[in-house]
Amino acid sequence: MAAILGLDPAKVKEACDEAREQERGKVVEPANYNSPEQTVIAGHAPAVDRAIAICKAKGAKRAVPLPVSAPFHCSLMSPVQPRLAEVLGTVQLKMPNAPVIANATAEPNTDPARIVPLLLSQVTSPVRWVETVQKMVLNGVDTILELGPGKVLSGLARRIDKGVRAYSVEDPAGLSVVLREVFQ
Repeated sequence: MAAILGLDPAKVKEACDEAREQERGKVVEPANYNSPEQTVIAGHAPAVDRAIAICKAKGAKRAVPLPVSAPFHCSLMSPVQPRLAEVLGTVQLKMPNAPVIANATAEPNTDPARIVPLLLSQVTSPVRWVETVQKMVLNGVDTILELGPGKVLSGLARRIDKGVRAYSVEDPAGLSVVLREVFQ
C-alpha cells in the first residue's frame, strides 16, 4: 500500500489502471479516498511501485509506501471474505439506533439485513472517506468523534469540511473531557 499525496483521485485511479496494464496479472487499485489530496493505493508490490512512478509522473507531490501487513481494501483481500462471512453469521444484528454510513457505499444504512453484505464489501472495496464525511455533513452532522488510538480520521475530516468539529478520543478519560467540553 502507498499514500499518494497531492494528486487528484481520478488521476490516481488512472495511474493504477495504467500500472495494471503494464504489470500484467498484478493488482493495484485505489484503497482509501482519504481526502481530496490523499488517495491510498493497494495491491501487488510491483504494481504498487509502478503506480507510484506513474503518479509522480502525473504530478503527485509525494508517494509514501505504507508499512502494512496486507493490501487492505482491494480485490486481493477477497480470500478473507468467506471466513469473515462465517464469523459475522454468528452475530445477532439489530436495527441500528441511527443510520450508519457504510464506507464502501458512502450511503446511510439502517437495515440489519444489509450490515453483513456491507461489511463484506468493505473488505475489497475502497474506503470512501471523503464521501462518507460529506454525507454526514449533508445529513446534519457537525461534530465527529474518532474513537481509538491516533488522530488520522479526525484530521482528514477537518480537511474535507472545514466546518466540522472533529475530536480524537483515545481512552475513557478523554471521552469524558470531550463530552463535557463539547456537549454541555
